[in-house]
Amino acid sequence: MGRFERVWRRLAFAIFAGALFAAVIASSAGAGAAAGQSASAGPDPLRKINHIVVIYEENHSFDNLYGTWEGVNGLANADAAHTAQVDQTGAPYSCLFQLDVNLTVPPLTKVCDGTTPRGVTFDSHFRANTWFTIDNFIGPDATTCPKPKDSFAFPNGILNGSGIGIPGGCTRDLVHKFYQEQYQLNGGAQNRYATGSDSAGTVMGVYNTRSLPIYSYLHANAHPHYAIADNFFQAAFGGSFLNHQWLIAARTPMDPNAPAAQHSLIDTAGFPRNNYPLYNPDPSVTYRDGDFTVPCPSPKPGLACGNWAVNTMQPTNEPFGSFGDKLVVQNYPTIGDELTGAGVSWGWYAGGWDNAAGNSTGPGWTNGDGGPGAVKVCSDPNHDTNAAYHYPKCPDFAFQFHHQPFTYFANYAPGTAGRTHLRDEVAFENAARSSTTECNLDSVSFVKPIGEENEHPGYASESNGSTHLIELLQLIRNSACAKDTMVVVTYDEFGGQWDHVPPPGQGNNNGPHDQWGPGTRIPALVISPFLRGNEVIDHTQYDTTSILALIEERYGLQALSSRDGAVNSLSDVFAAKQYQAAGP
Repeated sequence: MGRFERVWRRLAFAIFAGALFAAVIASSAGAGAAAGQSASAGPDPLRKINHIVVIYEENHSFDNLYGTWEGVNGLANADAAHTAQVDQTGAPYSCLFQLDVNLTVPPLTKVCDGTTPRGVTFDSHFRANTWFTIDNFIGPDATTCPKPKDSFAFPNGILNGSGIGIPGGCTRDLVHKFYQEQYQLNGGAQNRYATGSDSAGTVMGVYNTRSLPIYSYLHANAHPHYAIADNFFQAAFGGSFLNHQWLIAARTPMDPNAPAAQHSLIDTAGFPRNNYPLYNPDPSVTYRDGDFTVPCPSPKPGLACGNWAVNTMQPTNEPFGSFGDKLVVQNYPTIGDELTGAGVSWGWYAGGWDNAAGNSTGPGWTNGDGGPGAVKVCSDPNHDTNAAYHYPKCPDFAFQFHHQPFTYFANYAPGTAGRTHLRDEVAFENAARSSTTECNLDSVSFVKPIGEENEHPGYASESNGSTHLIELLQLIRNSACAKDTMVVVTYDEFGGQWDHVPPPGQGNNNGPHDQWGPGTRIPALVISPFLRGNEVIDHTQYDTTSILALIEERYGLQALSSRDGAVNSLSDVFAAKQYQAAGP
């Protein structure tokens, strides 16, 4: 089955998720330890865990996705001071300016009008300066998603019913970058997300949590024991590139010889752009939204400066994309290096990896060989047709090279021993399926879905991605691995979307923080048989490096940086208790 057909099938599955998952159950029996694991010992729940699976999804803030999950610090607790969006002067907007083609007037009706700081008049359907529910305007069956070949062709989205898009309820993408996010947080006021965004009022959109396939799955009969961590923040400010680096190494990459033309240039407010609809730039300033931090000293004291790579760059090692600058090869330690050194089995499993890396004999390869004597060409209909790619390098249109953090490091270049740890997501799925009497998963697995299935606004359907997540969870639940596996599901970063909870260091001193983050609060979900109840709400403060702290704690590894050495380990989730609904 081609990937396009898989997307369509998963979409149909998502629409009927509530009914389908009411009957989903699977008890598991027996489990074996993979190479490098230590035996279960003692009452500590973490010691009983022999497999840690981290599923790394894309681009949603906590309030945007999980804001109405019962028992959490969600939308019901969002006060006006941390919700109403303000302009550069601090004045609240009288109505929300929208750019997504499904949220503008028309097709919606006008209820108010306004003028942007740049002098553009507009009509709006959104008088209330607060969050709104996306599902009310763009449902999961709306034909607003791009076909794979058009993944990045519609910056303001696809009009529902136009005949251009496919079902899935996609919104437009929203900017999510290093300096922009710090401006948006506004020192913990959480009220400049709209002003600091290329998508303006779309930042205030949220999903109906209880309509998500993952919510239905975790509320069906005999659902697995799970915990929602509602105080979990992305490790670093900004986007996917930087947060993937922090996921595996707890630090920001750098180039001591970063080209001058690739450095960011900001104004005294810390902003790097002069063309966003709600930001009125200083005409005396030269702006640049660069790959690297600003030259030192920073025009705004306290912001990172120097030769640090903070926005999307391509790796020098294959596979790399055809757009953007390349980052020099990095050499500092990663969690992969530590696991290998300790003899602990591990793997990074990425959807579309075999096609992108040219692994024509890999389990995820879908491009064939053309048969005996035939010219070898990329035959998957979703392969990227950019002239830079030639057989056997046949990446999917939506394969994200900067979502593969290990490829930036010398130890994982083609031909190295470390390269064997980088595999296709299909290899993970096959290992789970084959775990009938013993668990065949690695001790530590990182799973990164391909673009069409990773929930990223703009090119991916939230409902489709949520359904793919369920499929991964069910593979584990139906296997011998369920007995001693801890699954961590989280998102790389906020995707440019508002959240009402100030991160550590933003107007507070509430936990470990530094010049890199943490940034906006993101969803986090843990599934394990050893949780204290079948539905746990954990209010402990975490960030992405808490996952590293968990792995380091379980396998006796040293912290990679001061951050993962200081944060709460995600093992604290085992101390959180069963959620108790309030009485009538």
